Amino acid sequence: MSSPEIIALILAGGEGRRLDVLSEKRAKPAVPFGGKYRIIDFCLSNCVNSDIHCVGVLTQYNPRSLHDHIRIGKAWDLDRMVGGVFLLQPYVSDALTGWYRGTADAVYQNLRFIRDRSPSLVLVLSGDHIYKMDYREMLQFHYSHHADITLGGVEVSPEEVGRFGIITTDNEERVIKFEEKPPVSASYIASMGIYIFNTDILEEEMEREVIREGTRFDFGKDILPRLIKTRKVYACLFQGYWKDVGTLDAYWEANMDLLDEKFPLDLYDRSWPIRTPEEDRPPVKLGSTACVESSILGEGTIINGKVENSVLFNGVFVSEGALVRDSIVMNDVVVEAGAQVDRSILDKSVRVRENARIGWGEDKRENMKYPDVLRSGLNVVGKNTRIPPGLIIGRNCRIGADVKEYDFIQSFVNSGESIECRM
Repeated sequence: MSSPEIIALILAGGEGRRLDVLSEKRAKPAVPFGGKYRIIDFCLSNCVNSDIHCVGVLTQYNPRSLHDHIRIGKAWDLDRMVGGVFLLQPYVSDALTGWYRGTADAVYQNLRFIRDRSPSLVLVLSGDHIYKMDYREMLQFHYSHHADITLGGVEVSPEEVGRFGIITTDNEERVIKFEEKPPVSASYIASMGIYIFNTDILEEEMEREVIREGTRFDFGKDILPRLIKTRKVYACLFQGYWKDVGTLDAYWEANMDLLDEKFPLDLYDRSWPIRTPEEDRPPVKLGSTACVESSILGEGTIINGKVENSVLFNGVFVSEGALVRDSIVMNDVVVEAGAQVDRSILDKSVRVRENARIGWGEDKRENMKYPDVLRSGLNVVGKNTRIPPGLIIGRNCRIGADVKEYDFIQSFVNSGESIECRM
């Protein structure tokens, strides 16, 4: 069996706390996106479309949903005798294995997986971004610059630099500085969490980090700032659409971007398909009272009410007289007659009873318990929750998973309030 030139390692074990209730029961890369997909589908599809067919997915936090989604990789043509997809969880076998302590530690604990395949290059990817990218172009950049390590970079606005690792390069595109989430920066090139390593360099540096005391063992916080001083590290700038959906606002915005007629990420391009496991669902059905404007409808949705500027996943039912506007509604949600959902995210199997309203009024006070998560007027409702008939929910409200009708003591949830399951 010949050795692959390059293998990919997808970092997919993150907890994703800023996605709050959406990642409470699933890993962030397993969060549904775009009416059909999971976030990790973009990364996996990019690999296959770039002719990379040996992919390790490093999982840890709440991995079951992600494992159920990927399975043997058939949806991405990764169910192969040679290569294929491998789900790599942390395990205990000696003093140097255990829970992944950071992104670099996750790679270190899988060095045996890399060595068994003997690639010349290792592509390290973050499994929680939305983008389409031909990694072969970055690979060619890596070769042409005779790099030890190549980082994928994308330009962001000055207001966003505090969310990312920021790269500074010289005139020859060599990285001269790497700062993790600086409050301000003269450079606006953000790290995409995409790294190409020469395999020998990766192994040497990972082994060196093991004996270094006090390391945080994370690429962005600890490893890369040191490597730029001793290795030939270059940055390859990406020009296409790329979105880090690590916050509820960013996640909502990325889904709303799909509704823009001029959206640069073409999901209908057959030459670069985004693949995902197919569900056995019937076609979309629009009733005689249905009205749908600028929206995405997943398979098996039945619309008898009004849907505006929204992304609906498979099996959603919107009753006559109901309204869904500027919202993301996941699989098998039911919106009953007369109910209204406005600028909200509803996780799977939520039921909004008749005449209830989610997203009401102009009061946009930030959430009292989660001010960093909900402050833009967006509401979020967790999986399997039941919203009682006639209940009114304001803005920036967080309704947890598995909340029952009797958990709502009053008929009004004020803006900025949170409701949890009391059981």
